[in-house]
Amino acid sequence: MDQLKHMRLFVAIADGGSLTAAAQTLDTSLPSVVRGLATLEAHLGVRLFNRSTRRIALTDEGRRYLLDCRQVLSAVHEAEAAVRADVTEPTGHLRITAPVLFGQMYVAPAVNRFVARHDGVSVELILLDRVTNLVEEGFDAAIRIGPLEDSSLIAQTVGMVRQVVAASPEHLKRHGTPAHPRDLRHAECIRFTGSSAPTWVFTDKGRRIQVPINGRLSFNHGAPAIAACRDGLGFGSFLSYQIAPDVAHGRLAVVLAEHELPPRPISVIYPHARLLPARTRAFIDSMRDTLAGFSSQA
Repeated sequence: MDQLKHMRLFVAIADGGSLTAAAQTLDTSLPSVVRGLATLEAHLGVRLFNRSTRRIALTDEGRRYLLDCRQVLSAVHEAEAAVRADVTEPTGHLRITAPVLFGQMYVAPAVNRFVARHDGVSVELILLDRVTNLVEEGFDAAIRIGPLEDSSLIAQTVGMVRQVVAASPEHLKRHGTPAHPRDLRHAECIRFTGSSAPTWVFTDKGRRIQVPINGRLSFNHGAPAIAACRDGLGFGSFLSYQIAPDVAHGRLAVVLAEHELPPRPISVIYPHARLLPARTRAFIDSMRDTLAGFSSQA
């Protein structure tokens, strides 16, 4: 069996939503698609779709296999494109998105270096603190922090960040250093509504625990929340990269590190459904090299 051919057929069915649509996409006959799907399911020993007279839907096994197929086919496409002489110098326009503060601190400088290296490429960088739909909103690639939930995208993990609690040394001197997350219940806490809620989550002896927090300050953007924390107005919960410079210069100190949640991945994500243009591949490679092994030790 031609495994790649059958993977492409399976993905075409999933993307098209029907066997007929897959036949049109692949420019083949409906019976050929039906036989190909039957061959693949027999080979795998599982049913990939639940089929009725009106609709076709992925099974649980089908959803897992779809993600793997997308990654394999994307890797094959990239490997083929990488050896073509006509893509040595990328050209054209790229539309990229990233979280606001991470984009300002790390992505924008990397984009500037990328444009300086490639005269034929222009880049539009959109910084947004929300999850974007790359295909619907016209983005070529994105930098995302956290687990990837959309199986229609390819993600390359390039680093990890931590969710940390911090305060200024002056605040800790006046109010003491918490020994356990529950000590924050009666402390002055600064809420950053972009990433933290009235309840902060920690681990305690292998269990996740939720601690309700209170405070007089709440912000919808990270920078003023960090500034308030730096000014000694309370404890704040941030991603480690957001306060790394302040920690490095002694303006903030991390507390309760032993109760932190597992680190979150930093990923470069991009649509898989078509062969990537040279400019997109070049950008992905550049960001992967820039952020390779990134971890903020705040």
